[in-house]
Amino acid sequence: MHQSYSLSDLCEYIGNAIQFSMSDSYWVRAEISSLSVRGHCYMELVEKSASTGALSAKMRATCWQSKWIMLSNYFLSQTGEHLKAGMKVMLQAEVSFHSVYGLSLNIINIDPTYTLGELAQQRQQTINRLREDGVFDMQQMLQMPTLPQTIAVVSSAEAAGYEDFSEQLRQSPYRFSLTLFSALVQGERAAQSIIDALENIHNSGTRFDVVVIIRGGGASTDMSCFDDYELASECAQFPLPIITGIGHTRDTSIVDMVAHLSLKTPTAVAAWLIQKMDEQQAKIDNYMQRVRQIANNILSRQQYLLLSRIQHLQHLFADYVQKENMRVENAERTIRLLSPETIYKKGYTRTTLNGKSIKHIKEIKKGDRIITEFLEGKIQSEVI
Repeated sequence: MHQSYSLSDLCEYIGNAIQFSMSDSYWVRAEISSLSVRGHCYMELVEKSASTGALSAKMRATCWQSKWIMLSNYFLSQTGEHLKAGMKVMLQAEVSFHSVYGLSLNIINIDPTYTLGELAQQRQQTINRLREDGVFDMQQMLQMPTLPQTIAVVSSAEAAGYEDFSEQLRQSPYRFSLTLFSALVQGERAAQSIIDALENIHNSGTRFDVVVIIRGGGASTDMSCFDDYELASECAQFPLPIITGIGHTRDTSIVDMVAHLSLKTPTAVAAWLIQKMDEQQAKIDNYMQRVRQIANNILSRQQYLLLSRIQHLQHLFADYVQKENMRVENAERTIRLLSPETIYKKGYTRTTLNGKSIKHIKEIKKGDRIITEFLEGKIQSEVI
């Protein structure tokens, strides 16, 4: 008869063997394929073939609540990211075997530097792919409008950053037109949600000047959506200038890199828009001042020319009047010199025949009665 064991006895034997032969803890590199937190954290860890992507190993892992709270907060503080499915990690774990739940790993520590390296590698791969696609710098080819006032805003409607952004523009002296295209700005569905919002902007039929993507009002966590290739590619190829104010302090996201302009916070974006208007207002004021100065200069020159012409005409008129007065005086002098009274005073007389002056002696004959005029009177004579 064969030696037999109950299933529980065999499981206990296996557990004791594993505990005896694998009593140490081990650092394990793996990818989190699923993660759920119900007080304790339950994961499924996998390894995939680098060449084919086929699954080469899979195991359950558990992180007990007291340890999970400490490790998750530590990981978040170092990476700015929450632990989640799809993330490659390096975990320190103890191997355990349970008669009901089977073989699993008991997580006791985590190395965030490994994940940071993986995230950095993924980011660089995404950047390289965008450059290979020829879209990385496309936003920089767009012309920023001189007066960006009609603005499409991609944000969560409940985000404090959106309210701060809107309030700052409302309090400015300029009239901005804001249209909100609501989207998730964190979490696993955020990237697709923002892509949908951008498509809605494109299909809205409204002629916007710029698109503003903002996120703020909280810690800079769960920012991986802004490193998503599809979202970055959509932003890079969008036909309107995109300004980002994602509100984080860690390394610049890939969406920041491909955007036309990247600023740190929503309020910084609002301040930039107001400053843009201030600059144009200053130019307008400067132009107006120059126009007024030019107009004043032209008016001064015209007034000077007018006064000069008036003075010239006055001089001409005075010369003309003086000359005319002299001419009149000369005429009067001539008239006085040639008047009969003056002639008579000099001893000259005037002789007439039948009322006509006699200029030649041949004009009279014997018997004519002529009249000779003197200054004092006349005498009548008969030619004999």
